[in-house]
Amino acid sequence: MVAIKAPEDAYTAEPFVPDRGGLAALRRAAAECRGCPLHRDATQTVFGDGNKDARVMLVGEQPGDQEDRQGKPFVGPAGRLLDRALEEAGIDPSEAYVTNAVKHFKFTQAEPRKRRIHKAPSLREMTACGPWLAAELAVVEPELIVVLGATAGKALLGSSFRVTQVRGTVLEEEIHGRPERLVPTVHPSSVLRADDREAAYRGLLSDLKVAAQALG
Repeated sequence: MVAIKAPEDAYTAEPFVPDRGGLAALRRAAAECRGCPLHRDATQTVFGDGNKDARVMLVGEQPGDQEDRQGKPFVGPAGRLLDRALEEAGIDPSEAYVTNAVKHFKFTQAEPRKRRIHKAPSLREMTACGPWLAAELAVVEPELIVVLGATAGKALLGSSFRVTQVRGTVLEEEIHGRPERLVPTVHPSSVLRADDREAAYRGLLSDLKVAAQALG
């Protein structure tokens, strides 16, 4: 008797991505994604959110605890810090589109009632989720992508990406078959964890000012 493989064993979201439709259709379809095992423990899929005509798309790593509970990206402390930095840099957060490279929260938990601790997604999990990011880029068609942190950078630019080497610069690369301009920076959650939070915030702000200038 041949064992039937679960869809998540294939590690690709491709079969779940609709052929047509806008962001609303993508969001509905993503809610049913079983493209990798991360959906089993997460509360829900956390799809991208924001202006479908956005000039700038912000791509983070994965949803955190608050995002997993609320179903929206960047609604926790890191999201609030990011909004503040965007405004200071001259980018209106309400006119941006925000999403994550991975759409389900990956975490470890010592006991059922204990706090859920964020765990970085693997390259295999990022690759599995890639078709969703490709679909978002195709619909939104942003003029600029702001890459937030190492995981998002690896998801978009490959495993050799190092955020420290290219942060605050404008890159031109082909992403999912489209020529894109990207400005990498750190993830806002790293600012919250930094020993010198003020210096880390100034670094993030400086990178976002480069993004604002690139948008013109």
